[in-house]
Amino acid sequence: MKKKIAIAMGGYSSEYRISINSGNMVYKHLDRELYEPYRVHILKGEWFVVADDDTPYPINKSNFTVRIQGEVISFDCVFNTIHGTPGENGLLQAYLELVGIPQTSCDYYQAALTFNKRDLISVLKPYGIKAATNFFLNKEDVINPHEIVEKVGLPCFVKANRAGSSFGITKVKLKEELIPAAKTAFKEDNEAIIESFLDGTEVSVGVVTYKGEVIALPVTEIISENEFFDYEAKYLGKSQEITPARISKEQTKNVQEIAILIYKKLKMRGLTRSEFIFHNGEPHFIEMNTTPGLSKASILPQQAEKAGINLKDLYGSAIEAALQQDKF
Repeated sequence: MKKKIAIAMGGYSSEYRISINSGNMVYKHLDRELYEPYRVHILKGEWFVVADDDTPYPINKSNFTVRIQGEVISFDCVFNTIHGTPGENGLLQAYLELVGIPQTSCDYYQAALTFNKRDLISVLKPYGIKAATNFFLNKEDVINPHEIVEKVGLPCFVKANRAGSSFGITKVKLKEELIPAAKTAFKEDNEAIIESFLDGTEVSVGVVTYKGEVIALPVTEIISENEFFDYEAKYLGKSQEITPARISKEQTKNVQEIAILIYKKLKMRGLTRSEFIFHNGEPHFIEMNTTPGLSKASILPQQAEKAGINLKDLYGSAIEAALQQDKF
């Protein structure tokens, strides 16, 4: 019997349109001989299944079921493609654990940790993972630009601490730009992280559990036409993404091993993508995405293709891994 798969997409953040693109890509490529997929839009106002004729059917939040034409449908697994809250910060994972439905991404604790840039860097530091020098701000803090520049230098990056897809991020070149940049970050989150500028080659490393084995996908080099890899660069074609990256075999092996180490130490599951910058010849960790983009413009599908893994198998493997997890 085919497994009923809810593809969760949308979310409550600025990234919801990107998430819907990712979810539709998974919907398109799932093996119809094995799975019966449903597109589930999880939005602030409502949760609903979108039928092929675009009719919305509301989700019963008490047990995550849906009634379609008189039939109550229970899902065997949720394929999580939500970027940002609630799918990438642990809220959806915790809810699904409570109602007893497996899902394809990491557990709720790992999601909350990796979504918080400051906390993640702090957890990884004892493992020798290099990162930029950073300064942390809360929205209510009095901002002292001199103190910040003394620690991180200029230029630097001001980021929303808990946001993705380069929302709420500014490259700051002058001390006078710090307060406006912080205000931009605070539009996305009430916490901000300010990081020193790392000059070097930026790369992205996909690490996934594929057919029961943790593997690193081919490394992608990112060359942005803008000041940095911002929203336009990621989604509007303002960047070059070169896979495999134009780095040495030794550098490739090194950054892949570090990405796998992070994945395993954090007890990750599912599909992930980690970003690094080779600064002074060594990879410095930037962030990890636990529900990475899966649309046509996204990096992970490109990496899977270079590895000889088609999307049907990649997505199916994520579902099978989730189904094999211990029952709650």
